[in-house]
Amino acid sequence: MSLQIGGYQLHAIEEGRFGLDGGSMFGIIPRPLWSRTNPPDEKNRIDLALRLLLLTSPKRNILIDTGIGKKWSAKEQEIYKISHDRFTIEGSLATVGLTVSDITDVILTHLHFDHAGGATVLRGEELAPTFPQATYHVQAGNLSWGSKPTMRDRGSYLKRDFQPLVDQKRLELIDGPTELFEGVHLEVMEGHTFSQQLVRVTDGKTTVFFCADLFPTTSHIALPYIMGYDLQPLKTLEEKQRILPRALDEGWILFFEHDPETEAATLKLGERGIVVDQGMTLSSPLIKCFLPRASHFGSDQGAGTDSN
Repeated sequence: MSLQIGGYQLHAIEEGRFGLDGGSMFGIIPRPLWSRTNPPDEKNRIDLALRLLLLTSPKRNILIDTGIGKKWSAKEQEIYKISHDRFTIEGSLATVGLTVSDITDVILTHLHFDHAGGATVLRGEELAPTFPQATYHVQAGNLSWGSKPTMRDRGSYLKRDFQPLVDQKRLELIDGPTELFEGVHLEVMEGHTFSQQLVRVTDGKTTVFFCADLFPTTSHIALPYIMGYDLQPLKTLEEKQRILPRALDEGWILFFEHDPETEAATLKLGERGIVVDQGMTLSSPLIKCFLPRASHFGSDQGAGTDSN
C-alpha cells in the first residue's frame, strides 16, 4: 500500500545507483566527519541512490526526475560507478504496473545529468524522449543556464539529456514558483544551481517534499553540510535555514533522491537543533523501517569552521 495524498498515490521509483567524490559531496566538512555516515570506496566515492518520485492518479502519472540514464560509455560508467544491475526505470515502473509510455508528465528539478540523464534515450542512432507520451516540465531559468553553463559546471549539463526535448517541443518552461497541478507545488531554489525546482505534494494534511539537491542525503540536513558542487553555497545555507523550520512545524515527510539507505524521513527538534526523527518508506510511512544515519545540528555542524 503506497502513501495517498489527495488524489495521488505516491511511489518511490529506483532508477539505478552511482557514486560521486565524497569531498565534493560535503564541501568544507573534513573526511573524518562525513565518512562516519557515508563511507567512501578506494577512489573516495560515496554510494548514492537515483530515487525518483512517482505520483499516480486516474488522470495523470507524474514522474519527478529521471535518474542518470544509460547513454554512458564504459569509461564514464566506471568514473561515476553507474550501475543498473539492481534497478532500472523500466523494472521499477513495472512493479506498480506501468511502462514508460504510461507517464503523462515528467517534472525535472534541474538538468544535471543525474536528474535529467534518463529523460532521453538512444533509439538506434537517434536521441528520443524516454517517456514518449509525456510533457516534460522545467524552470526556464534552469534551461537558460544549462544551455550555456560555465566551465565550472558544464560537465553537469549534458545537452544530450535535454536538447532533444527542446527540439521536439516536449519541454514546457515554467517561470518561478507555482502550483503545477492540484496539490503539486514547485518551490524554486538558487543555491545548488540556478532555478532548481523542488516539488511539494500536499493535501493540507500530509505533505511530501522532494529534496533533490537541497538535501541530497540525510547527512545534508546539517546546515554546514553543503556540496562543493553548489554554485552559491551561502544561498544554499539560507534556503536550508528557511525550509527546515517550516518542514518541522508542518510535519513534512522529506523524500531523499540520493540517500543510499533512507527513502524518506520526518524531522524533530533535538537538543542542538532540528534532527532527522525516523526513516520510513512511502509504503509504510508510519513505521520506522530502519535507523536513519546520524544527521543533526550538533558539534559536527561547525566542522570545517572556526566556531569551536
